[in-house]
Amino acid sequence: MQQYSSLPEQNSQVDATPTLLATIQQLQAELWLERSLNKLQSRLNDYLLSASVMTVQVGTTEADIFQTVVNELDIALNNSRVAIALSQVQATFAKVCYVSSSPCPVVEVMPKKGKKLRLKLAQVIEIEDLQHLVNQQPPSAWPLASDSGIVGWLIIPQAPRELLTASQVQLKPQLLTRVTQQCTDALAQLQQIQSWQQHSQNIGSSNQELERTNQLKNQFLANTSHEIRTPLSSIIGFTHLLLAQGYEPTKERHQEYLNIIQSSGKHLLALINDILDLSKIEANQLEVQQEEVNVPELCRNVLSLVKEKAANKGLKLRLELDPTVKTLVADPLRLKQMLLNLLFNAVKFTQTGAVGLQVLPQDATVHFTVWDTGIGISKINQAQLFQPYFQIANSVTSRDEGTGLGLVVTRKLAEIHGGSVEVESEVNSGSRFTIILPIKPVMDMSDKADEEDIAPSSPLAFSTNSEILLVEDDLSNGELMQTYLKRLGYCVTWSKNATQMWSILSQLQPGVILIDVQLPDENGLNVVQQLRQQPQYQMIPVIAQTAMAMKGDRETCLAAGVNEYISKPIDLPLLAKLVSKYIKLPQPNS
Repeated sequence: MQQYSSLPEQNSQVDATPTLLATIQQLQAELWLERSLNKLQSRLNDYLLSASVMTVQVGTTEADIFQTVVNELDIALNNSRVAIALSQVQATFAKVCYVSSSPCPVVEVMPKKGKKLRLKLAQVIEIEDLQHLVNQQPPSAWPLASDSGIVGWLIIPQAPRELLTASQVQLKPQLLTRVTQQCTDALAQLQQIQSWQQHSQNIGSSNQELERTNQLKNQFLANTSHEIRTPLSSIIGFTHLLLAQGYEPTKERHQEYLNIIQSSGKHLLALINDILDLSKIEANQLEVQQEEVNVPELCRNVLSLVKEKAANKGLKLRLELDPTVKTLVADPLRLKQMLLNLLFNAVKFTQTGAVGLQVLPQDATVHFTVWDTGIGISKINQAQLFQPYFQIANSVTSRDEGTGLGLVVTRKLAEIHGGSVEVESEVNSGSRFTIILPIKPVMDMSDKADEEDIAPSSPLAFSTNSEILLVEDDLSNGELMQTYLKRLGYCVTWSKNATQMWSILSQLQPGVILIDVQLPDENGLNVVQQLRQQPQYQMIPVIAQTAMAMKGDRETCLAAGVNEYISKPIDLPLLAKLVSKYIKLPQPNS
């Protein structure tokens, strides 16, 4: 992930106060803690992925995990000697088997005054002494436990002069406790992977692929957890900085913080959408909304979204559009998603040169080809490209990003449109991914009939009643929508549940009801059905907003009597557009 180095301005007037400086130092320490843990977890995940796809003899061993832990802790603690001693067959002593590269200090065993141990390879330490180090305040050793008992000890001597900041020192115990847990978790996962590999060898090649898929799923979850934690660290950290400093719209650095928060939020949403799309695919519930698409306009919009990432790497971005290709029938959002998946991959795996989009007609189809001058793909990897969770090792960037689901989703979306995806590539010679879509796909007649059955009723006449009744139990979402709609000029009354809503309706006749589907005291759709059964509420437009996003959810809402449907996270401009269909605000100076 991109690292942000922006720090609060030390010479500003507000930063001069001791309280604010302490707050900023605490936030910096928290970011240091999260960065250190995320970096270690990323390294451990890489080793576990390596272990899951190859035999243990040539893959990851426990030694890789132990050495990685001491090295990363050494860096996090600013060149502080770190060692791991492992239990020996004899239960009375342990041996130092892994040390970091920092100078070798001594560690004093308390309460055995005067007894000192030098942390060097092959140093033998009595178990009794290790227990004293664990019990010291602050401790100098932390046990590494497993289901079978203690396998070793993480040892970090108390330095005569602390190398960390005061805020970091406060978080140091938390860092060491969580690192110890990360280490033992990684060892347990490695043992499980080795067990799976042995099991796969015993039951034959037919089950080996199934086990590998399960292992990749576990690794996918670990990688996704890391991917989510990283932008969350930025969101939480920079939000704290804004709160500590007091937001000033004209301050350039505060605008930078907001841009980082927004970018990190969009990255989180993209990860969630990838996972949700895969769930829909596996449940055969991925749906498309086909309409006539302006191809040139969509292609230009897609490239504009990739432009910044390409420019940051010094890559040229090119568009070759056949002038005869004007429109085709497709889901514009899904087509945009397919093209962005391919374009972002092209930028990701290209270090120099160019990335381009070529659109050409061929017979009754349109070929959308995304090409690049990047590292290319080997024949072996090409055979696995469209398998879920598969990611190509990327030498261009520091580590792989994303979920490994983009190409899977892209191919499935193309197939749902009646098309396909093809790939041509050679190592060190770039790649070409082509989405082939029919210009006018044939719609299934049963689907068409279903659409006619669930089509919303005729648009209601405009109302000049600017009152909106918002029924939402989530405080953050409610505050967001109420604030946004009020700024547009609407009068918003906020109800936290269905009971409050009925009480408010006895005194208020709103122009629109905006209701959450999941309320604490009633199902929102049941509430809508009850509204439609009462004459005085039958004509009030109702907009449902929900986190549900599976096939059939929209139809379910419409069948309950809802006029419009919007999914979470709420797209505020879309919300404004839906409300404006039913309420016409008075024009200024009218």
